[in-house]
Amino acid sequence: MLREIHIQNYAVIDSLSVDFGPGLDVLSGETGSGKSILVDALGLALGGRASAEVIRSGEERAQVTAVFSAEGKAPWNEAITALGVGVGEEGELILRREVQSGGRSRMLVNDQPATLAAVRALAHRLVEMHGQNEHVELFDRGAQLNLLDQFAGASAELDSIAALHAHRRELEKELESLSQNEQERLRTVDLLSFQVRELNEAKLEPGEDTRLEEERRVLANLEKIRAAAGGAFQELYEDEGAAIVRVAAAARQLEELGRFDSAAVPQVESLASARAALEDIADFLRDYAGKLEANPARLEEIEDRLVLIDRLKRKYGSSVEAILAYAAETRQKLAGLEHEDERREIVRKDLAKASAEYHKAAEALSEKRLEAALRLVKLVLAELAQLGMEKTRMKIHFEKAPEGQGGATGIDEIEFRISPNPGEELRVMEKIASGGEISRLMLALRTVVGQARVGRNIRGARAGDTTFIFDEIDAGIGGRVAESVGQRLKRLARDAQVLCVTHLAQIACFADRHFYVEKSTRANRTITTIKHLSGDKERAEELARMLSGSQITDAVLKHAATMLRQAAG
Repeated sequence: MLREIHIQNYAVIDSLSVDFGPGLDVLSGETGSGKSILVDALGLALGGRASAEVIRSGEERAQVTAVFSAEGKAPWNEAITALGVGVGEEGELILRREVQSGGRSRMLVNDQPATLAAVRALAHRLVEMHGQNEHVELFDRGAQLNLLDQFAGASAELDSIAALHAHRRELEKELESLSQNEQERLRTVDLLSFQVRELNEAKLEPGEDTRLEEERRVLANLEKIRAAAGGAFQELYEDEGAAIVRVAAAARQLEELGRFDSAAVPQVESLASARAALEDIADFLRDYAGKLEANPARLEEIEDRLVLIDRLKRKYGSSVEAILAYAAETRQKLAGLEHEDERREIVRKDLAKASAEYHKAAEALSEKRLEAALRLVKLVLAELAQLGMEKTRMKIHFEKAPEGQGGATGIDEIEFRISPNPGEELRVMEKIASGGEISRLMLALRTVVGQARVGRNIRGARAGDTTFIFDEIDAGIGGRVAESVGQRLKRLARDAQVLCVTHLAQIACFADRHFYVEKSTRANRTITTIKHLSGDKERAEELARMLSGSQITDAVLKHAATMLRQAAG
């Protein structure tokens, strides 16, 4: 729901703030007072085109801020999270647009920069604008199909078809991959076979290169190692004054000390442990030196093995572990290619089955749509007759996708075609209908579709999920037709917020909130102000003005008050 809009230095607006609410919000005022400027300003905050011309004369920049709110989980949370923008508190969304005198503009979502394209995509979740100068979503074929599906109650069928379509696409992609150039496949098989054979013959083991490097160091430096081990053994055990002999002598002296001072006793045990450790080391060195033997053949074998591993590293990976991982991956690829013919046949059969299932489900949905289209046209024409378009003809044109094709929404492409005036042929709406006619057609469609959803016990758009704005819906109508328009706007506002700019009292009397827009002069500057008409007296006076202009009589006031009572009843 659009909760607030704040406008600064936009066109003839100096500074203006409006608080909206759920239900039907109506804006009225004299011609040229600036009612549509409010709608234009909101369009700017929703990512519309901007130019320096919108800035109020004498000012450096214009700014428009639109605040949206929702009860419960906001429907826009996922969209703004995808933009990298934080979710506002209490389900709040703030869109702020600033236009500078040089023509540059800045777009913020919850006070964080965002692209205009992203905001425009987000705006489709928030607002539907209907007016002569606005992009009308109803012109979009996808939106038309969505409306028909809502009316038909086809959500379950659409979910099923979307899943079938996704499965079919996966199989199509796999089959395309399997059906690559056969010559290229055979070349790849030859290459992978050679690599697998080479890696298998190498019989590498994890950590093998590290172990071989260590063994090579020992064999290549045998004399140095033997000398070091022997020297260490002599220093510990054999030489005069060897470490073990000296430790033994120290131990005897320490024992003698312990006879006189018990504090030295623990040290006797420590020195005994040290002596035992030295003897263990000496035993290791004696055995180690005894095992050292020159083995030129083994050294040559290790050198050759390391050369092989080094060559494989340059080709397949920086370590033995990386080479082994590459080998496993290559074996898997080769197995897949060698069994590709079998897999291709399996996928081809699965694809044929998936295509048949998709086509059967899509045909069933198409039949449901065709039947629903006839009912929808009949009901919409009945609504349009009550909205002053009783001569309108309408048809929903169907085109089916070629055999074997179709998308996630089925095999149908539809197009709403109308003829609002006698003698005109049926044409697409954007080429024949005026802004007011399109607004009334959208109102009729929304009314019919909404009633169908309620009839299936499916709640329509939760209040605040979508805001509908109608800016020329009363063009060329009056009297009973205008009253019918007001009734239908009121009905639409039960399940969504509706903002309507109108000149007709027959529509304004149905408002849940009524705002009066006025243009005046202050300090030789034109300004636009807006006032919330809070009581029946103020509302009746505005309805009377709308009915009779500046000459408001008691009879007109009485009639206006009666209109308010009847609309409320």
